Amino acid sequence: MSGITKDNARVEEFKRATAGVLRAIAEQSDVQVAFQPGPSGVSGKRARLPLPTRALPAAEMAKLRGQSDAIALRLRHHDDGVHAQRMPTRREAKDAYDALEQVRVEVIGSRYMDGVRGNLQAKLTEECEAEGYDRMTRKDQLPIDKALALLTRERLSGDSIPESAKRVLNLWRETLGESADQALTEMTTAQDDQSAFARASRKLLAALDLAEAEVDAEPDDNSEDGEDGGEQSGSQDNSEDGDGQSESEQDSMLGAQPEEMEGEAADDDGSESEDEAAVAEGDDRPGGPQPRRERPNPDSEAVYRAYTRSFDEEVDAEDLCDADELARLRQQLDQQLQHMQGVISKLANRLQRRLLAQQTRSWEFDLDEGMLDAGRLARVVTNPLLSLSFKRELDTEFRDTVVTLLIDNSGSMRGRPITVAAMCGDILARTLERCGVKVEVLGFTTRAWKGGQSREKWVQDGKPRNPGRLNDLRHIIYKAADSPWRRARKNLGLMLREGLLKENIDGEALLWAYRRLLVRPEHRRILMVISDGAPVDDSTLSVNPGNYLEKHLREVIRDIEHRDQVELIAIGIGHDVTRYYRRAVTIVDAEELGGTMMKKLTELFDEDMEAAWVRSAGERAASVM
Repeated sequence: MSGITKDNARVEEFKRATAGVLRAIAEQSDVQVAFQPGPSGVSGKRARLPLPTRALPAAEMAKLRGQSDAIALRLRHHDDGVHAQRMPTRREAKDAYDALEQVRVEVIGSRYMDGVRGNLQAKLTEECEAEGYDRMTRKDQLPIDKALALLTRERLSGDSIPESAKRVLNLWRETLGESADQALTEMTTAQDDQSAFARASRKLLAALDLAEAEVDAEPDDNSEDGEDGGEQSGSQDNSEDGDGQSESEQDSMLGAQPEEMEGEAADDDGSESEDEAAVAEGDDRPGGPQPRRERPNPDSEAVYRAYTRSFDEEVDAEDLCDADELARLRQQLDQQLQHMQGVISKLANRLQRRLLAQQTRSWEFDLDEGMLDAGRLARVVTNPLLSLSFKRELDTEFRDTVVTLLIDNSGSMRGRPITVAAMCGDILARTLERCGVKVEVLGFTTRAWKGGQSREKWVQDGKPRNPGRLNDLRHIIYKAADSPWRRARKNLGLMLREGLLKENIDGEALLWAYRRLLVRPEHRRILMVISDGAPVDDSTLSVNPGNYLEKHLREVIRDIEHRDQVELIAIGIGHDVTRYYRRAVTIVDAEELGGTMMKKLTELFDEDMEAAWVRSAGERAASVM
């Protein structure tokens, strides 16, 4: 038997054993176990585990066993109905709530099975080391759901946390506050009762200002707090477009420097309810005091602005982690690409054939200079008085093109969506580069949850009214347009780094990508946006009108589309982006992203579609005039 065959047999044996143990621990023989690329997870009776490599090193086996045990314990000790009863609405609070319940089921399982306990501890240790917890020096570098999960695990189990996480977790522990500590104590005593544990978990989230307190906890408080106002605005779908903006205001938005950007941030129809007139603008320290102030009048003419830009950053991907970690993340992306290579490569080859088919040479003849036209030499021989004729090859239209791929790096993209987005960006860059088309891959997120240093400065300044955007932007350059793919290929793996994805402020990111395109020398510029939701930043939305970020995004999109200097197209993953963008498509599953990207680019490069685009642009310009 060859070495490869032996390795394959060993992998299959390991998969069968792992699946069998999962069903045994879960006490559910009908569970379907699938080994697929991507993170582990469970949905109903179907469990998904990462696909093991052929070498099966010991560290990988330990981690995979731990992931299998974690899924099995959730199937055995978790009730989805009970969990959903107290599920908070905000995304950040949901993540923390889910993480706390996962800790509960793992601690219960570890109590009775030493082998499971060892597997889970090995998985946790490997995750902490892989995410670089030992290199974190500020508490906002550790996502709050991860921090709460570690603190809760330590309290519930009595076991020590991994050494690599101790320093950054101590920073969190120092800022918990008395009410949060009491909630942790209550969770410890209620760990065998899921309903009571969920109630205590909500108390913890409320103490940390992550979710609103439940009614039975605060019966006298009838007003909605600031964070709740942010939740409503994040999911608000029916805000007004604000079409009353003049052309001069549009010029100031797209032509000015970032600090001069303006745009109405108030709701045009003033539809905000009276119950939302009060908002909590308390200290952002977990467990800190929560003084209440009145929300600014929604009818006021507030302009979009940032409270401070001192902490924003535009950074190259390779500067966000060391070379070894970047290489590891790229290797992880390559493993994922192996299983999607066939499907997406067919689509990429189809796009490449379409582009190469447009390379039919065209020439300009009878010129006074250029390349000597050999076909005209015969007439010079017959009549020496005739002058020599020259020709020049015309530039191919599509080669004078640059494509920017702007990818939402928010927390809701975590898992399969961001993995597929990274793979598609990688294949798209390679395909278009082979055809002579420049490609730029950008990402946008924030540096911290809940505001970071911008919010801290606002608190220190006495919390002035109408502060504007209250978070630190992080705009990431994965691949510059002039950088060849082979030099930037490692950078695309950074999207898979845990802890990178946080909040999303789409309007300013779109402006950033747009301005980068405007300085490009290419005649044709295409900007493709990939997102899975409306702009959400809890810190900003808690102290500004509810549609503050969404309205700014609408204004930016409208101005970009009005100018027609850049062809703007958007792809929404599980989120209807057609209500924002004129040229947009919505997909339900992230797996459809590759095919949709290639299809839309093929349409853009198609001569008939391009002609239709030019005609429609002319008609729009005429209607404006």
